[in-house]
Amino acid sequence: MPDVQRGSIVAAWALGLYGLLEIVPGCIHFLLPDGGAGVIAGLDLTHNRHTVIGTVAWMGSLQIAHGIGLMAIAWRYRELVPLFLGLALLERVLISLAAWVTKPNPVGHHPPGHYGSLILVPVLAAVLALSLRARTRNADGP
Repeated sequence: MPDVQRGSIVAAWALGLYGLLEIVPGCIHFLLPDGGAGVIAGLDLTHNRHTVIGTVAWMGSLQIAHGIGLMAIAWRYRELVPLFLGLALLERVLISLAAWVTKPNPVGHHPPGHYGSLILVPVLAAVLALSLRARTRNADGP
């Protein structure tokens, strides 16, 4: 007799990939001399350079830890996948709103993450919906 499990294995893999994609910019923000604030984001670093670079590095450290946590959830704690996909969706919606609506850059420049957030919002919404579906598992296997 089949039993019912929550979600899709594709959703877990998507969360793991999202975690990996969080680690990459985290390493950029943490490891580049200016954290990418000047060379990627195009910020003027003539005033408060150390504060801006320190803040960007701090954000990078959070992204690295967050990405590792998301990968652990995708790999080992699958019952939490829908929750963390929902949180990732909320994160990307808020980033998109801030970047494009409530706090846009006055010179109009947007770093790659702003465009990525616009792409990730519908992708994460679709994967979240997939993760909330019940799936049937045979007694013979997964």
